[in-house]
Amino acid sequence: MDHDQNFKNLILDYPRQALSLFAEQEAKVIDASSRIIPIREEQLKERLGNRYRRLDVPLLVEWPDGQREAVLFALEEESVADRFSVHRLVRYCLDLSEMFETDRIVPVVIFLRDGRYPAELTLGGNQQDYLRFSFIACNLARLPAEHYCDSDNIVARLNLPNMLYPRELKVDMYAHALRGLFSLEPDPNKQLKYLDFIDLYAGLDENERLIYQRRYPDEEKKMKGFAERYREEGMQKGMQKGIQQGMQKGMQKAEVLVLVRQLRSKFGDLPEGICARIESADSDTLLRWLDRVLTANDINEVIH
Repeated sequence: MDHDQNFKNLILDYPRQALSLFAEQEAKVIDASSRIIPIREEQLKERLGNRYRRLDVPLLVEWPDGQREAVLFALEEESVADRFSVHRLVRYCLDLSEMFETDRIVPVVIFLRDGRYPAELTLGGNQQDYLRFSFIACNLARLPAEHYCDSDNIVARLNLPNMLYPRELKVDMYAHALRGLFSLEPDPNKQLKYLDFIDLYAGLDENERLIYQRRYPDEEKKMKGFAERYREEGMQKGMQKGIQQGMQKGMQKAEVLVLVRQLRSKFGDLPEGICARIESADSDTLLRWLDRVLTANDINEVIH
């Protein structure tokens, strides 16, 4: 699972909300008049060369009225806390500082899972310290989910499954995340995109999925209706263009969505090979696999 890419997409789609959650104190001064500009990959590649990391997400915040000097947020997602390198982060921030000729850099590290990591780096000798470096650490697994259940910040709502909550509230956090997605994001394509994000990080098993269906029947109906609506929209777009391929693509996208969700809810995370086969399958094959899910005891009984 590519957590880095998932969070990069999330930050680029919702930069203002991402800064508000991941760098709350610094983001308080970012108002409606400020502009948030993602730094282009091409610009970073050209200036940083082989030191460039594709999954780093620098966001430049500017205030058009000149009220404040621009500040650059350097965001990094770390799936496993033990793998975090503060030295790498220092080098990256120094590169950005030199590249943009600014000392207004805010390093932010988003830890997906709890664990041990250095909170700062200090370099010095016997007499004194000569370099001190610290960063904002947003440890999602330590954020109390109950504080964000009704938040109007879509990044917070999507990350509810990654936050701290009692085990018995797992299904409820999943429901709050879905409600947030459908109430705060009007774009059907982004709804589809982040429905998958929620499913991935909630990781409901078959029993939890059944509990969700019983506890939140209205939401489950909406989910099924959404998949069907997306399928119909794909067909309509294809028909309007007079292209049969467009119709098929719309139908297959919905079928892939439903099949992947059902397989994950029953068997857990899917192997990469299975995902690739599902995405490349034709509509008839997808429908055949969908029919097998309910009675299958093993994923290989569905896809073979």
